Amino acid sequence: MASRLPPIALDRAHPRSSPVYRQIYERIRGAILAGSLPPGSRLPSWNALAFQLGVARGTVKAAYDWLAGEGYILGRGAAGTIVPSVLKTPKPRRDTGRRRAPPRAREIDAAQRHPGATDPIAPFQMGFPALDAFPRKLWTRVAAQCARRLDDTAMGYTNLMGYRPLREAVAAYVAVARGIACAADQVLVTCGYQGALELTCRALLEPGDRVWVEDPVFFRALALLQLAAARLVPVPVDAAGMRVSTGTTLAPDARFAVVTPSHQAPLGMPLSLPRRLELLEWAARKKRWIVEDDYYGEFNLTARPMSALCSLDESGRVLYAGTFSKTLLPSLRLGYLIVPVALVERFRRVAHALLPAPAALTQHTVSEFMRLGHFGRHMQRMRRLYAERKQSLIAALDAEFGDNLEIDRSGTGLHLVAHLRTGMDDAAFQRAAVQAGLGAHALSAATLRTRRRPAILLSFTNVDSARATAEVRRLAAAARSVRILA
Repeated sequence: MASRLPPIALDRAHPRSSPVYRQIYERIRGAILAGSLPPGSRLPSWNALAFQLGVARGTVKAAYDWLAGEGYILGRGAAGTIVPSVLKTPKPRRDTGRRRAPPRAREIDAAQRHPGATDPIAPFQMGFPALDAFPRKLWTRVAAQCARRLDDTAMGYTNLMGYRPLREAVAAYVAVARGIACAADQVLVTCGYQGALELTCRALLEPGDRVWVEDPVFFRALALLQLAAARLVPVPVDAAGMRVSTGTTLAPDARFAVVTPSHQAPLGMPLSLPRRLELLEWAARKKRWIVEDDYYGEFNLTARPMSALCSLDESGRVLYAGTFSKTLLPSLRLGYLIVPVALVERFRRVAHALLPAPAALTQHTVSEFMRLGHFGRHMQRMRRLYAERKQSLIAALDAEFGDNLEIDRSGTGLHLVAHLRTGMDDAAFQRAAVQAGLGAHALSAATLRTRRRPAILLSFTNVDSARATAEVRRLAAAARSVRILA
């Protein structure tokens, strides 16, 4: 088919306008999703579009690379660039103005508490950022300034939705970093991802409701859903992420689905674009919900981070959960939940009972850290550092283990999936590693029903490049003790 790309209008005058390559990406993506660029449509070449728009060729190439990385377009060499035929764009839906009221929340058990972890951080332990690279002096200075400015109002009971400037900072951040358009009134500050998921369960889940979870699954999410008396429906994962069609067969009327579309936890692959659209279509058609856990959304060390699933949601069915535990400090226990407009009042009432927001000083400090631009600069430094540490760990594993480990190098996120030989016991390997003071995790411990090749999960965030070889040798000694390595 000939090129049917609608005219692209760029905004280069406003100081807060998005970068030009992002504007091109958003215009083309919008045309594809709206159906004006249907499957099979051919796009103009980089040179032709660059000349038409009056921009550099590299600017158009960056936009095309981003679109191709997310599956919106497909390059076919001399045949040009097209919208793939496998892509099924959603049909426009008519908003009748009537929305189903969310179910009655479960009765709150005020005595329920979750113990905190106090164990020392071990090499390869997942869930921890590079604490050795955290800007402690800068953070301390900002925290001290915030503490001196706390007035009587700030030292009393805080807004149950969270500190307003922090919610505004989060809304501005996700708009740029994750492509999510939301208002500060849709943002609730929570005690990490666990707090966001608990708040969602209290607001939307009745005991016995069925919930889709990925298989394998992040174990802390699994434990919380079990405490909420949900009937878990394990949905298998393949190279394209959660198999949505299987979920619709097993439990078409599940209350909601909990997914990690940017980096599947723990295997690391992103949810493909066709699967994303399929999942959104299910939620819109069945009036169900999707909980998007974007725990490593900003960190894709092999390509540009994919936009959040929430950025594609036009029916108001996605609840987006983010966290500062993986980007700043786990001890902050600070996260946020972005809810659809139709659910804001319901979540406000549940928040009034749960008091989910952390201490005021913590919220003020993070808000100021973001306002001054420190958070953005810290994220840029961490991306460079993690890319270096990932390559150092891979090189050390290759040298020490050779063919005894098959490392998935295509996975995104901040840990490696290292497959063992068939028949090996990854749980025994984990126990030996823990006894040696290492934080390796067995894939089998995260698997519910689907049988998978044994593998060990290794985070590289807290393993300095200079220490990688020494730590891998300790891991190899643990492997020999259980005959994983000769």
